[in-house]
Formats: sequence, C-alpha cells, structure tokens
Amino acid sequence: MFETGAIWGITGTTVTSFMFIWAMYSQYVPRHLRVTVEKYGYKMVGWVSFYVHIKFTEYTEEGLKRSDNYDAIRNYLSTNSAARAQRLKANESKNSKSLVLSMDDHEEVEDEFNGVKVKWYSNVKVTQTQSNYGRTSSDERRFFTLTFHRRHRGMIIETYLNHVIDEGKAIGLRNRERKLYTNNSSSEWYPWRSGKWSNVPFHHPATFETLAMDPEKKERIKKDLIKFSKGKDYYKKVGKPWKRGYLLFGPPGTGKSTMISAIANFLDYDVYDLELTTVKDNSELKKLLLDTKGKSIIVIEDIDCSLDLTGQRKSKKEEDEEDDAEKKKEAEKKEKKEAEKLSKVTLSGLLNSIDGLWSACSDEKIIIFTTNFVDKLDPALIRRGRMDNHIEMSYCKFEAFKVLAKNYLEIESHELYGEIERLLEETDVSPADVAETLMPKSDEDDADVCIKRLVKTVEEEKEKAKKLAEEEEKSKAEKEEKRKKKKEEKKKIEEEEKKKKTDEEGQKEKEKKVKGSEENGKL
Repeated sequence: MFETGAIWGITGTTVTSFMFIWAMYSQYVPRHLRVTVEKYGYKMVGWVSFYVHIKFTEYTEEGLKRSDNYDAIRNYLSTNSAARAQRLKANESKNSKSLVLSMDDHEEVEDEFNGVKVKWYSNVKVTQTQSNYGRTSSDERRFFTLTFHRRHRGMIIETYLNHVIDEGKAIGLRNRERKLYTNNSSSEWYPWRSGKWSNVPFHHPATFETLAMDPEKKERIKKDLIKFSKGKDYYKKVGKPWKRGYLLFGPPGTGKSTMISAIANFLDYDVYDLELTTVKDNSELKKLLLDTKGKSIIVIEDIDCSLDLTGQRKSKKEEDEEDDAEKKKEAEKKEKKEAEKLSKVTLSGLLNSIDGLWSACSDEKIIIFTTNFVDKLDPALIRRGRMDNHIEMSYCKFEAFKVLAKNYLEIESHELYGEIERLLEETDVSPADVAETLMPKSDEDDADVCIKRLVKTVEEEKEKAKKLAEEEEKSKAEKEEKRKKKKEEKKKIEEEEKKKKTDEEGQKEKEKKVKGSEENGKL
C-alpha cells in the first residue's frame, strides 16, 4: 500500500509531466498538424463511444446575433437547473419579468423524456486575440452540449429537440417583460447590434375594464381579439397572413391611445410605435416591419398627418374662400416639402408593406391606424382587408361616464346622474375632459364635489358650443353674403365689359360704314 504522501507525489508528478508535454505540443507542433491529429483523435473517440453529442452555440455563425435556439434551451433548462444543478447563475435579463436562474459554466444537469435520460452540459470557450497595437483581449463563447446514447438518436432529433425548443420559447413568452418600441433613424442602424428599434418596458395600466366606452361595444372588440389570437389554423386554412388591422377614429381625447394600451394588455402583446416621418424610403419601411416580432401591435398614430398619405384634402378645401384656400395650399406645399426632405415613403409603399407579399413574412400581428379625421384618408388605405375593424371612438356618453365615475370616484350612483345623462346627450364632451373634471384636485374633494363640478363644466361646454354654433352660423351667413356680393360685383363687371365690348364693336362697324361711303363717293 502506498502512503498518502507517495500517492500525492505520484499524482503531482504525473500532472506536471502532462502539462509539460501539452505545452511542448502546443508550442512546437505546427497548427495544421495539430488540427489533423485532433481530427483523427475525435474520430477514434467516436468509434469506441456509444454516445452522441450535439452542440448549441450562443451566437450564430456570423457571431453578431444571439441564437434563438440557445435562449430557448436555456429557458427550458432553467427549471431543471434550479432543482438539480449544484452551481447556478442569476441573470438579470432585460427581457424578463424576474430573475432568471441558469446553469453556471462547466455545470451539467440530467433530463428525462419518454423514459430516456439525457445530459446537458454548459460550457464556455475563451479565446485570446491580439490587436494590431499589441493589446490582448479575450472573447468568451458559451454553448450547450446535449449527450445521449446513440440508440435514441431518432427520437432525440425528431421529437425531443422540438419539445425542448417549443417549451423554451413558451417559457420565454410567459416570463418576458413586454416592451414599447420606437423606430430609430437609419443613420443609427449598426451591423453589430440591433439598431432599428429602441425600447422601454411597457407598463401602461389601461384595461378594457377601465376604458370609458359602451360595454356592448367593448365586448364585441374583446371577442374579436380573442378570435384573432386563436386563429392561427383558421388563417392558414383560408390562405391569409395571420394579421388583423384596426382603424381607430374619432375626435381628440376620445381614448384612441388608451384603447391601444388596453388591447396590448388584453392580449399580452408588445407595441411598436412606428413614426413614418423618420423612415427614409419604402425599402427602409419594409426592413423595419421585418424586424418586428410576433405577438405584437404595430401602431401608426395620426396617420392623416403622416407624410402625403391622404387622398381627399383638395375637395374639402374648395368649400372655403378662395383666399383662404390659396393660403392653405401654400402652407400644405411647404409642409409637404419639409416632409419629403426627411422621408420618401409613399402610399403605395405603405400599402405593400402592410398588405402585400411582405405582410406574410411574420405571424400574429395587429396593425392599428389612428386618425382624428377619417374622411381625409385614402379609401385604399382603410378598405376591408387592410383595416378589417373600424372602431369609432366617440364623445363621452352616459355609459362611458359611469365607467369613469367608478374608476375615479369609486361610486356607481348619485342624485345628479339623471342631470348628467341629459347633459351628455346634448353636449359633445370628450372622455379625457370628463376624466380630468372627475379627478379630485385636493384631499377635500369628495365624490359629491367632483360630480357637481362635472355638471357645471358640461353646462359651460354646452353654452360655449351654443355660442360657437351661433358664431359659425353668423360667420357662414357673412361669408355667404360676401360671396353673393362678390358674385354680383363680378356679374356687374362682366356686363359692363360686355356692354363696352358691344359699343366698341358698334363703333367700329359704324366707322367701317362711314369709310365705305366715303370711298363710294370718291368713285
């Protein structure tokens, strides 16, 4: 029997000898020869081994984009890792709601699927690179290795891996932190990072329960959204891309942006706020939309003000006075020129991006346009098939008021409810104005104070609207009188010019006759 000291001595000598031989091998054996030796070494191991190894790298071959499969595997293994692995890593992921636990480097965990046991290894490879300036930097590349007996190859490749990827993606969706994205200018797009969109966490609290809208209308919208979210197979069967368009239109302050937030929270979708004026051209627009993910809402707010995408502005302007029309035309031309300097996105380019061949490149998306003036939009932009569901966001009526009163004051009835119902039917007041009036302004403001303040405010709005209508009627009458007067003056001038022209022609005819008589007299 060897003594303990002798055993440690032999072990130390062996390790030292191995390290010395490895150092000599790495330093003096040419690289191409080492590659050949390692190649045949791996082959020899494969001949005698009964196990298969599959490697999943953290980054793609280009080394610039993180592998989606790697992330899915990490999510799948996170449950096993927390329960079985000895060493864990706590990752504060930007896209996760909570702390993510995963296997530490050089750790392993065992998994079982349909009675077959496999092993996952978490590894890291560190490479040293030297720059032109003599500086040395290290680069870490992580990867997972799946090991299983070769007799289970078919089942692992055809079934188990798909199970791991699908489960990992589902876990990622459940744990992800939803984002609000905005598009960057193309001058900020860089190949080494995702530069097309910037994002912040999306935490808007709006829900359909707090949305000031008629309850029946809300239920119809919710049913439509549920039908869409479960319609993957249906859309495939009918041959349509899995997307749906919503047009939200109505006066300012009627809750269009709040509706978008409520839809996002209801479906648990991300939101992409697309600012068309910063998009350089149609090609850049396609690239931006291709860079969006599924389970998302793409929003273009106030689309009637986005570039030259409207089709009926001229006909509306012709109703105004000629002088005013000319001024508006000049202002519009100036505005259009300024927009063209920034963007060359066309109506045709937008239509092709949201409803052409490019629209089928990704699934499960909702496209929402908002506008205050739906009549200004080109009919081709809002036809069914592009904007499938047209939702009018109207002024606040009594049913919407009751939702706001419950939200802001936590009451469901009041003695002034009858008066408020009558006033809201007679007066156009936006939900935003009603909400601001109901909100307590101090600790002394109770529900009774806020309700009475609303009654007073709506009565004032009613008087303002009445006065404004009278002024508009008066202005319209004055314009009509002015137009009539101009028409009469124009007619008078035309008659005078006609009379003058007739007199001149008569005078010329008379002079011609006189001249003819004189010539006959001479003869």
